[in-house]
Amino acid sequence: MINERKTENIVRSHFQQFSKIYIEEQRSENIKIQKLLKNASKKGIKNGLPEFIIQFEEDNNLLIVIECKGDVSKHESKLRDQYGSFAVDDVLLYASFLSKEYDVIAIAVSGVDNNNLRISHFLHLKGESKAIQKFSDELLTPESYLKEYLTSPEKFRQDYNSLLSFSKELNETLHAKKIKESQRSLLISGVLIALENRAFEVSYKQHTKPEDLANILADTISNQLKNANLHSKKIENLKNAYNFIRTHTALSGENTVLSDIIESIDKNINKFIKTHKYFDVLGQFYIEFLRYANSDKGLGIVLTPPHITELFVALAGVNKDSIVYDNCTGTGGFLISSMNEMVHDAKGNIEKIKLIKEKQLIGVEWQDDIFALACSNMFIHQDGKTNIIHGDCFDASVIAIAKEQMPNVGFLNPPYKTKKTDTEELEFVLNNLEALQPSGTCIAIVPMQCVIATSGLRLSLKQKLLDRHTLEAVFSMPDELFFNSDVGVITAVIVATAHRPHPFRKKTFFGYWKDDGFTKRKNKGRIDAVNKWERIRSEWLDTYINRIDHPGKSINKVIKAEDEWCAEAFMETDYKKLNKDNFIEDIKKYLLFEQLYGHNG
Repeated sequence: MINERKTENIVRSHFQQFSKIYIEEQRSENIKIQKLLKNASKKGIKNGLPEFIIQFEEDNNLLIVIECKGDVSKHESKLRDQYGSFAVDDVLLYASFLSKEYDVIAIAVSGVDNNNLRISHFLHLKGESKAIQKFSDELLTPESYLKEYLTSPEKFRQDYNSLLSFSKELNETLHAKKIKESQRSLLISGVLIALENRAFEVSYKQHTKPEDLANILADTISNQLKNANLHSKKIENLKNAYNFIRTHTALSGENTVLSDIIESIDKNINKFIKTHKYFDVLGQFYIEFLRYANSDKGLGIVLTPPHITELFVALAGVNKDSIVYDNCTGTGGFLISSMNEMVHDAKGNIEKIKLIKEKQLIGVEWQDDIFALACSNMFIHQDGKTNIIHGDCFDASVIAIAKEQMPNVGFLNPPYKTKKTDTEELEFVLNNLEALQPSGTCIAIVPMQCVIATSGLRLSLKQKLLDRHTLEAVFSMPDELFFNSDVGVITAVIVATAHRPHPFRKKTFFGYWKDDGFTKRKNKGRIDAVNKWERIRSEWLDTYINRIDHPGKSINKVIKAEDEWCAEAFMETDYKKLNKDNFIEDIKKYLLFEQLYGHNG
């Protein structure tokens, strides 16, 4: 019989060389872990005792559980249900019980020779029904395990769902304290800025008078912004935006209200930001608060979902040398997603990362409170000197400032028209293109009506776009893409190359991108509930990059301004996917329509 103790010695000697972890064997001193593993014994494993249980000093929410077998043939059974006999089967069982209270990295190790070990890793997140296979086939350092776990897509989804739940709780708290919708995101951003100051972070709970804490919070925000070397006029605008903190009745007058809010923001939002860098957190909270702000809806504000801002970055091929311009910045979602990719591409080059944050991200925002949010959002992500311009993107001086930066990538989600006198969305697109370098890429998400118009001002704007620039692609987006913003507009994404008139007989790519895999969930909005997005995103990018004609999904066509610029107008039907159920479903819909409306003529 192969000696299992040799396997345990290999694992033990690997982990004992590292600090900042606690290693326990067979039994844990942690009572909560003891209770969870006691239940595991009911499945047939004697006493529910794994070989090793490892806890982290830095994160008490994560455990590593390890099961060893000397014989590599006893690594894993076909169905993973032979408890007591196979390493993978056993460790997954332990993880299933421990995951009731912890996130668990489950490791199965078999073999007695360091050069011929068989190692399998799994991640079982708290509250999830099952584990997923992750990591490599070798033992890693505890630091690597912790980093891979914290930055995994699965952990991000878990944390993001928790963030969404907290956004609703916080919104209800702020509503109860009569803090205006327009001030709620500013309050969050201000607290996050102040928490960057170590002195404030360690002392805010010590202030017994709420008025003193409100003044110190406002003063700390102001000092942090000064230290960022922002333009004096910009600092003054931001100071004015945050002055309500000093005078609000609940924040400056009620005991523990402000202190409790700061503590909850630090615990739930600041921790998320530090773990998942370069994510538009303030935008997500603004979306939640927007539901209650009827005045803001009247301004046509629709914030772009994060998975779409990240898609734009991939479509444009953003890299460390890109200079990105957003003339309708909002809370800064496109700039933050761009920063994420640019910093990643810089591969740790500190000087380049500094240059990216200081010089290569430019935005314009007109509204005072949204401008303050955008600046705060960029500050929180340590962008150095924030390049957000407070002004009108159509102003000649603003255009001149943007052009000076020589941007080669443009992103925008323009304000959507709510009345006839509002600026057309395509005018914002043309404005963005004007500021870009020749051959720069502009990507915009606009209402579908803009691209399917066949007459009037919108047609003339379509013609203007073709006369000056190249229409590379149009994608028809999901009907409920902006469900979380409580806006029902159906949209399309335009990709254009700047300052290159659309060539005669050039084909434009049209994608029918109606299904992004997101579904609606009560109290969470529209989310990637069943993890479809990564696969769909890869498929979309592949068909676009390679300009693939795919029946029912994409097509390349020569177009004129008078055409409807959408896949639906040109696309071929994929008859292979039609079946009996499709006809039955349509007949049911027709009969229901007849019953409801048929007698009304």
